[in-house]
Amino acid sequence: MTTGTSTGLADRAAGYRPGHTLPLRVELARQLRRRRTQVIFAVLFALPFIVLAAFQLGGTPSGRDRSTFIALATASGANFAATMLFMGTGFLLVIPMALFLGDTVAAEAGWSSLRYLLAAPVPRTRLLLNKLAAGLLFSAAAIVLLPLVGLGVGTAAYGWGDLRLPTGGALPAGQVLPRLLIAVVFIVLGELVVGALAFYLSTVTDAPLGAVGGAVFLAIITGVLDAITALGSLREWLPAHWQYSWADALQPQLEWGGMIQGTVLSLCYALILLALAFRGFARKDIVS
Repeated sequence: MTTGTSTGLADRAAGYRPGHTLPLRVELARQLRRRRTQVIFAVLFALPFIVLAAFQLGGTPSGRDRSTFIALATASGANFAATMLFMGTGFLLVIPMALFLGDTVAAEAGWSSLRYLLAAPVPRTRLLLNKLAAGLLFSAAAIVLLPLVGLGVGTAAYGWGDLRLPTGGALPAGQVLPRLLIAVVFIVLGELVVGALAFYLSTVTDAPLGAVGGAVFLAIITGVLDAITALGSLREWLPAHWQYSWADALQPQLEWGGMIQGTVLSLCYALILLALAFRGFARKDIVS
């Protein structure tokens, strides 16, 4: 009896492939079908059209104040895309990163499905890696969507041309696309700290709103603290301090300094938070 039981367990163990549990494509399909995914993509897709409609109704920005991308939004399609990035930085583009990473594990716990996934059995590390990969992919896609649609809408409305800069001068049209790509990549990397915090909170709470809200709250608080000039050089340790450094990629002479510092800071914070997430989840009691 003992021998037969041992043999059966051995056979089942031999057929078990941890790497075949919860394929990434399955997780991506599940997340894509969720209503919150569809809503956030719809909002980001619609925003350039809403802004265009506002310009059409209110008229072209005029006056001497040309010190912001918004004031130059109608100069060309490239300017319109840069305006979308300017409007999204600081809050709007924080939401996809916080939402897709903060709602991933906590939602499963809230639905009481987490224990069944782990009982499948899906290794905890694999579960987190797939959740993290899916969250990062959807976050990056959402962030890319805003300037991409803005570029198409702006080019259709205002034509293709040089990117006029708030500081004066212009970036030649031939250099616009690679520079915008650099700016978008920096924004994705710069928001990783927000996503990592959301992901960490998602592993320690059963309330998705708490994980998402906590990450958004961090972005707001660091932005407020960065505005306090009395903090001096201490502000350089705040992720929000570097969030607009993507504009350095759109200068005639490409400036890397601010983007490198912002990216390194974000990655360091993100790695620490992700390590805490994996370490804590490995020991977490998911039954109680």
